[in-house]
Amino acid sequence: MPIPEDVTGDEIDKDVRQELQSLPKTLAEDVAKNLVMVARLIDEDPEGAYGYSRVALRLASRVAAVREAAGFAAYANQKYSEALAEFRAARRMTGSVELWPVMADCERGLGRPEKALDMAGAPEVHKLDKAGQVEMRLVAAGARRDMGQLDAAIVTLQSPELASGSVQPWTARLRYAYADALLAAERVDEAREWFAKAVEADRDGSTDASDRLAELDGVDFVDALDENVNDGESESAEVRAESAEGPEAEAGAEAEDDKD
Repeated sequence: MPIPEDVTGDEIDKDVRQELQSLPKTLAEDVAKNLVMVARLIDEDPEGAYGYSRVALRLASRVAAVREAAGFAAYANQKYSEALAEFRAARRMTGSVELWPVMADCERGLGRPEKALDMAGAPEVHKLDKAGQVEMRLVAAGARRDMGQLDAAIVTLQSPELASGSVQPWTARLRYAYADALLAAERVDEAREWFAKAVEADRDGSTDASDRLAELDGVDFVDALDENVNDGESESAEVRAESAEGPEAEAGAEAEDDKD
């Protein structure tokens, strides 16, 4: 697959670059460029990212960072079985538990929420950092909802991290998930409160909490472009009307002059 000229491979994380040092220099550069493309495209063009991940995987399947990138690209394309296999391979290579939450979410994607819940109670969770533990809690709550256990999902999300007034990278998503669960349980007033709190914490727009809040408040947003189009149509109609009246008005004026 083509690599844009502005991609050098130096954009990758230093830890990944260190992993690639086990490869011949030219090969390492090629793999790095493909990994850069995966990271660049995964949000806006998951299919494109997946294509580059397959190239990197073909070139260096024994590099953990490559297996991890391939896993995330497959995950973004809802290829959960493939993603899970890649994450497991990366974990075997590194011994890290960092991917445990996303592996559990793959189990959810495969229709196995019970397995995801088993993973949420495994010893590996205690080895996760705070962000990983919050992510695991989100996955567990999602699994509860998959199983129709809405009240249990709400309780799962009730945690010190949710109650904390400080804003962390995970705060907006945690508050959003809690608000969404409350709304599903028809606890509308509480849901509105927590969507508002999610908006306060969502500094980078990672959720659509503001839209959900507006929807609850009955606020309708009008697209400015549509307004401009409508204004343009009104102006065009006026111009057409004036043009249609113009010749008749002029003819009438000339007739009056002739009478005089």
